[in-house]
Amino acid sequence: MSMTQDERQPPHRFVADAMLGRLAKWLRMMGYDVTFFNDADDLALLRHARAEGRLLLTRDRALARRAGSLGVMIHHQTLEAQLKELTARGFIDGPLDETRCPVCNARLQPIAKEDARERVPPYVYQTQDEFYECPQCHRIYWAGTHWQNVTRTWAALGWKEEE
Repeated sequence: MSMTQDERQPPHRFVADAMLGRLAKWLRMMGYDVTFFNDADDLALLRHARAEGRLLLTRDRALARRAGSLGVMIHHQTLEAQLKELTARGFIDGPLDETRCPVCNARLQPIAKEDARERVPPYVYQTQDEFYECPQCHRIYWAGTHWQNVTRTWAALGWKEEE
């Protein structure tokens, strides 16, 4: 028997250290709440993880040990292997039903096609029907070729995009 999204535990929230920027970006696109600091020292990362109840994703063994139960040591170097590792360890279970801005982590909001007209290239406007805006940084997103690559990677990992 499979659980619905409402029956599942809330998804984990993460903070990623500077070594895991690409993983943070992909987890955000999958809908996970991931803060990322490119220049924070270990103590600042630990304080942030504890203050917000986030799991600290790191490739630094000493930092993972210092974080205790909040530390998640990522052993693999490639993105696909890192996603598999997080899945196998029960921290993620594929894409969630909403995606987040890969740049600033805010939940993306659908916008009317007409509202995107002046903010996207003409070809994109002509070929796409659905657009999303980040309410924080105001970037516009659509399901172009990059998104096809993302969903292809998900499929290779045995996931499908949420409907």
